[in-house]
Amino acid sequence: MMKLLIVDDEPIEREGMEAILQKAFPELIIHQAKNGKLAIELANQIQPDLVLMDIMMPGMTGLEAIEKIQAEHSASKFVMVTAFDMFDYARQAIKLGVKDYLLKPSKVSEIVATVGRVLEECRQESEQQDTNKWQQENWEKTLTLVETDIVTQLLFDHVHEVHIDMLLEMLDIRSSNEKFVVLVVLPEGAQSYYVPIKEKVHETGNAWVGALYGRQLPIIVFRDQEKSFRLQAITLAKAILSLDKEKIGLDWFVGIGQVYEELDEIRQSYQEALIATMDTTPKVKYRFYNDVPAHSLESDNQNMKQQQKNLFDQVRLGDWVSIQSGVLNLIQQHENEGNSLIYAQQRVLELLWIATRVMDEMGMEADAPFFSFQNQDYRQLRAETLLLLNHMNTIYKAHYNQVEADKIHQIKQFIREHSHEDISLEILAQRVNLSPIYISKMFKEKLGINYIDFLTECRIEKAKTLLNDSERSLKEITYEVGYHEPNYFSKVFKKVCGVSPKQYRKTLWSNKAEVR
Repeated sequence: MMKLLIVDDEPIEREGMEAILQKAFPELIIHQAKNGKLAIELANQIQPDLVLMDIMMPGMTGLEAIEKIQAEHSASKFVMVTAFDMFDYARQAIKLGVKDYLLKPSKVSEIVATVGRVLEECRQESEQQDTNKWQQENWEKTLTLVETDIVTQLLFDHVHEVHIDMLLEMLDIRSSNEKFVVLVVLPEGAQSYYVPIKEKVHETGNAWVGALYGRQLPIIVFRDQEKSFRLQAITLAKAILSLDKEKIGLDWFVGIGQVYEELDEIRQSYQEALIATMDTTPKVKYRFYNDVPAHSLESDNQNMKQQQKNLFDQVRLGDWVSIQSGVLNLIQQHENEGNSLIYAQQRVLELLWIATRVMDEMGMEADAPFFSFQNQDYRQLRAETLLLLNHMNTIYKAHYNQVEADKIHQIKQFIREHSHEDISLEILAQRVNLSPIYISKMFKEKLGINYIDFLTECRIEKAKTLLNDSERSLKEITYEVGYHEPNYFSKVFKKVCGVSPKQYRKTLWSNKAEVR
């Protein structure tokens, strides 16, 4: 509701003005002050939308009071009330932003019109301020979503409709700076820490905070060139850990990846930060990836490259038996060679991380793999790894149980409608957003045939219909059903139907003749 303050040293003027305005504007809240000093005090309390200010009052003049009120309440508007129509007063009032003036005495209609006009201006400005505030709040919410969306795209390679360059432009942050990932591991049920951590991160420096994935909160931090990398990272880690008010430090940990220049390299820093959080038992609750003990051998690196290549194919095929066997063999190999447990964990985690990346590319939302606690021995490492693999397998099966029936229907329908065209597994994959390898696997498992057999069936059924048309030659039918060579078409037709196309056509005509 609008608030109005009447300032006049004559009580009868104040009361008369209030009576007129209260009748004209019933919803208006009206206050009175008998001098400039009281007007300033009351304005500080009620923050009036409009002030009717008598100019000539004992002590502080109306113009002096307007100047002081305006200094504290810039949104308030003023109408000057005076018995003297003097140019000097008007000139000073204009400088102070006074909207209008009323001469004493004024007609009721003039008072109502003048005050009504200024009140309407107040109302419009108030609505505009509310709109601007709403827009600002929504813009800030949008930027928050943009920030988490960018982190999600960069670290987990999700596909979104909004191009990442546009998102970067919205945030107005230079993305060419050096950057690294900080990964915060939180206690179970720690969602309430998300906002305080985000605020602390933004206070400490230039960074993008991602979404909370289970117990993990990824942060992309931009390098402060005035500090060393380690000093900047440690300062941020300590600031985050200081939020652990309950001092349950065993459940808090910060992993820090290495610095990279390009945005498309930042996933490597995330993986490194993830590896740095594998052992959360040290007293210092943060660790740099470079400080993770590792004694990698060149031969081991070569083996890992081959294992990674095999894993890509196995995940795409859904061959979880081979995946499990390969990962367990890797663990056994490290145990046999006497490698440290943390190094074996690192290698296993790298493979599982690749598997989730492949699953994500295939449309499955698989969480980044994470050992929930520090394994004490190789037996425990095997058990925890199996739990992670079983969880990933469950996600994989649930995804395809949901989409297979629909996808197979789409594929069959597409093949029927386009059987006359050259259809490859790659074309089918693009059509239904599945990998070519998986489509081949799905056909064999669900239909008992491969996609070529089904395509052939569709072409032969169409050929049977066309052979019934005596106007069409075998050559024309060959091309119409999708083959490029009549002799090859004839061989395929005979293999499927047991007779050649010519014999089939003769049989059709003979049957027609008998019917006649």
